Amino acid sequence: MPDSLTREITATSVVVLATTPAATLSCADGTLLDRISDQLVTLPVRDVQVLSSGNGLSSDLRGVAKLARVSTGPVAVLPADLVAHTEALALVLEHPARDSAALISHDPSTAPMRPPVRVEGGKVVAAGSSFHLVPEANATFRGVLQAGEADLGCLAEVAEELAELAETGRLGPVSPVEAIDLLLVGLVRYGVRMRAAAIGPLHSDRVTAQSAADSAIERLSEVDESRVRLNFAVKDDDGFFATHFVSVWSRYLIRPAARLRLTPNAITGISIGLAVLAAVWFSAGTREAQVAGAVLLYLSFVLDCLDGQVARYTRTFSPLGSWVDAMADRLKEYVVYVGLAIGYAAGLPWTGGGPGGIWYLAAAAMILQVVRHTIDFAFGGAVSDAARIGSSFARPARSLLESADGGRYSVPKQGMLGLAQRMERESVLRWMKKIIVLPIGERMALIAVTAAVFNARVTFLSLLVWGGVAALYSLAGRIARSTK
Repeated sequence: MPDSLTREITATSVVVLATTPAATLSCADGTLLDRISDQLVTLPVRDVQVLSSGNGLSSDLRGVAKLARVSTGPVAVLPADLVAHTEALALVLEHPARDSAALISHDPSTAPMRPPVRVEGGKVVAAGSSFHLVPEANATFRGVLQAGEADLGCLAEVAEELAELAETGRLGPVSPVEAIDLLLVGLVRYGVRMRAAAIGPLHSDRVTAQSAADSAIERLSEVDESRVRLNFAVKDDDGFFATHFVSVWSRYLIRPAARLRLTPNAITGISIGLAVLAAVWFSAGTREAQVAGAVLLYLSFVLDCLDGQVARYTRTFSPLGSWVDAMADRLKEYVVYVGLAIGYAAGLPWTGGGPGGIWYLAAAAMILQVVRHTIDFAFGGAVSDAARIGSSFARPARSLLESADGGRYSVPKQGMLGLAQRMERESVLRWMKKIIVLPIGERMALIAVTAAVFNARVTFLSLLVWGGVAALYSLAGRIARSTK
C-alpha cells in the first residue's frame, strides 16, 4: 500500500464543537471558528466536521458518538472557542502514534475552562469537570483530546452514556461548554490509556468573551513556536550524561539534519558506522588508537541521540524506527566489546595485556547486558499487556455518576518503591537514580573513559561491577512495582 494512502487511512478525523456563542467571537482571521479551521488545514487531519446545531449538550455528544462509530482512524474533539498555538494542537493531532491523548498543562491552577486532571507516568489517570472532582490533581486539561482507533468504540459508548445522563439531568447543571471535559472524564474512567501531551510554554486556552479572546491571541505572540518545537525534540527525561554532555550541543544539529533531509534511520546507520570504526581502532591496542576509538564512540552516541531528536522534531518516529534504534544500540555496544578484547589480547606493553581471560570478561559483560535488557523489555511488555487487558476486561468501568471522590486516591508507597518516588521529587537524588541504573549514555562514557585512560580489562570489570549493581536495583524495583 503506498505511504500516502496509508497516511490518509490513519489520519485523524476532527470534530469541532462550535455550539457555544464564543465560537463566533471575532479575531484577525474572522471568527474563532475560522481561526481554528485554518490551523487544522496545516495539520495532517483527514477531515473536519463542525457541530454547530446548538441543540444542547446531549446533541453534541451524540454527534461525537456517531462519528466515532463510523470512523476508520483516530477521532479528535476540540471546541471552537479554543485559542491555541498550532504547535500545541500538533502535540496531539500530529503525533505519529495516532494514539489516545489529551492536551494538558502541568500548571495545576484550575479555572472554569481549565478542569483539573492528575497525570502519572505520562498518562492522564484522573480527570474532572464541574461535576467530577479530582483529588491530588497536578495538571489541567487544555481542551483537545483524541481517541485512537482502538478506543473509538469506547469513545462512542462514553459519549452516548453521557448524553443519556445529561438528558435526564443526572449530571447536574452541566452545559454544552463542558462537553469535551466530560468526554475526557468518561474515557479515563473507562480505562483508556490517555497520553498526557504537555504544552510546556505553549498556550491553549478556552475563552468566553471578546476581551478574553483578544488577550489570549495576544499572548500567543509571546512564544516562539519554532524554538519550542526544537526544545520538545530534546528529551527532558534522558540520562545524566546524555542531558549534560550531548543534548546541550546536539540540539544545534537538528535543524541542519532536517534541512538535509537526513532520516532518523539514516542517522542511525551513520552512528553504527562510527561505532564499527571505534571498534576497529580499539582492536589496534595502542594508546593512540584507544583514544581515537573513545572519541569515535562518543560521536557515535551523539548521533544515537540525534536520530531520536530529529525523529521527534520532524514527527517521523515510528515503532519500527524505535525497534531499529534499540537493536542498533545493542549491535554497536557488542561490536565495541569485541574490538576492545582483540586490542587487549594483542598484549602490547602499555596495556599490560595478553589474552589473560579477557574474552571471558567480555563475554560476561555482554551476557550481563543481555540479562539487563531482558529485565527491562520483559517488564515493559508485561505492563503494556496488563494495561491493555485491564482497559478491556479486568478493570470494570468507573461510574460516571461518582462525583465526590471521582479520582483514584494515591496510596502512599512504602519501601523501595516509596524511596524511588521520593527520589524523583529531589533533583540531585533524581539524577542519582538515573545514573545508578547505568543507561546507555553512562555505559558509553564508562567505556570511552576507561578504554582511553586505562585498558580493556578495567573497562570490562567496571561494566560488570556497575552493571551488576544496576541489575539488582532494577530487578528490585520491578518486583516492588509488580507487587504494589
